[in-house]
Amino acid sequence: MNAEELRNKTPDQLRDQLVALKKEAFNLRFQKATNQLENTARIRQVRRDAARVKTILIQKAAEAAAN
Repeated sequence: MNAEELRNKTPDQLRDQLVALKKEAFNLRFQKATNQLENTARIRQVRRDAARVKTILIQKAAEAAAN
């Protein structure tokens, strides 16, 4: 997912996506702890996607506060 796709979403959609990413991150950590994780790069991807979503949420909140 890229930042441009995220900017086109509403804050509610972004919050829902953030919750889903956090759940996925939890599941990936659990799989890693039990040695069942196949794609270790996915952890990094999910963490960065969550950070991207948070950043855009903050930007949208700042825009709303400025207007």
